[in-house]
Amino acid sequence: MVAPRANWKGYIKFGEVAFPVALYTAASSSERIAFNTLNRKTGNRVRREFVDSQTGNPVEREDQVKGFEIEDGRYVVLEPDEVAAAIPNSDKTLTVEAFIPCEEVDDVYFDKPYYLAPDKIGGDAYKLLRDGMKKARVAAIARTVLFRRLRTVLIRPHGNGLVGSTLNYDYEVRSSQKAFEEMPDLKIEGEMLELAKHIINTKKGQFDPKQFDDRYEAAVAELVKAKIEGRTLPQKKTPPASKPGDLLQALRESAGMSASAKTKRSAVNANAGKGRQAARATSAKSRGTGGAQHRRAS
Repeated sequence: MVAPRANWKGYIKFGEVAFPVALYTAASSSERIAFNTLNRKTGNRVRREFVDSQTGNPVEREDQVKGFEIEDGRYVVLEPDEVAAAIPNSDKTLTVEAFIPCEEVDDVYFDKPYYLAPDKIGGDAYKLLRDGMKKARVAAIARTVLFRRLRTVLIRPHGNGLVGSTLNYDYEVRSSQKAFEEMPDLKIEGEMLELAKHIINTKKGQFDPKQFDDRYEAAVAELVKAKIEGRTLPQKKTPPASKPGDLLQALRESAGMSASAKTKRSAVNANAGKGRQAARATSAKSRGTGGAQHRRAS
């Protein structure tokens, strides 16, 4: 297995203590099934091309420049060196500005997670920060230039190390007040509330990411496998639409069905992901035998 490549290397500094770290992507979409766009008539791949919106003529890369629209059809042109000069200089240091309770940051501000691992030396200081935050049950707020932007990073103990999550800025997070402004002012109580509590209690569990399969990926993988093998998939039946009824009756029915639904859900999760592995195995075998009909799905 090839060792992961660090996305960034620098230092974490808290007080007068600093130590080197390497930052690695914690979540990636590279394993998802990818498609290419083809010409239906020829089967060849197509390529994107930038064209002038008025003349329709292609514009080469060296003639493309950034622009900010100030009014309809008028732009301020920003040359590449001007944009580069406006980016803050990076000192390669995640400077801790404060330690805060872990639950104080609303998760709507979370952007992307990264693993922060000790780099070569400084293991003692790394462990000191990790264990100190664990004992105090706090997270660290730090700032630095990452990927050409000044970013705020929330650093937390995670397993045997540290995880850093870049945070969205306040102007990037939309207010929930606007989203919920039409929420009806109703008071739920009595049998309805008791039934809801009962359903919740019967469905209590623990979060295990391995139990949640990507049904879209599995379905596409099965489709690819079928196309390679020259067969068609059976048409799925449209589930019957739910009949409109009153909430109380739906709660009563749900409370009675909760046990059987839980058993069915466990059986489905136990078979999660098998279609995708099968598609990959078949695809790899087909590529080895050659032939136009066994080309990678695109």
